[in-house]
Amino acid sequence: MLTFSNAHPVYLAVGATDLRKSIDGLAALIQEGYGLNPFSPSLFVFCNRERNKLKLLFWEVNGFWLFYRRLEHGTFQWPTHPRRGCFNARVS
Repeated sequence: MLTFSNAHPVYLAVGATDLRKSIDGLAALIQEGYGLNPFSPSLFVFCNRERNKLKLLFWEVNGFWLFYRRLEHGTFQWPTHPRRGCFNARVS
């Protein structure tokens, strides 16, 4: 489980994302595709089409963290919507 010392916004990228993208590709998607700042103190979460892999991107002081999670069995519940985008998820 990941924990952050301060409360940060968490943004979920609705629909499937090509997880072959690494830090630069995901940061460009955040900025150009969603109009958000990848250098903000926010956690950005992406899921693949099969919904068995996640990538999380987080900027901290002078560099990015890139987290990767792969399920061996099952899938993640992931939001889908006809209009792709990114939304701020409330985490408790």
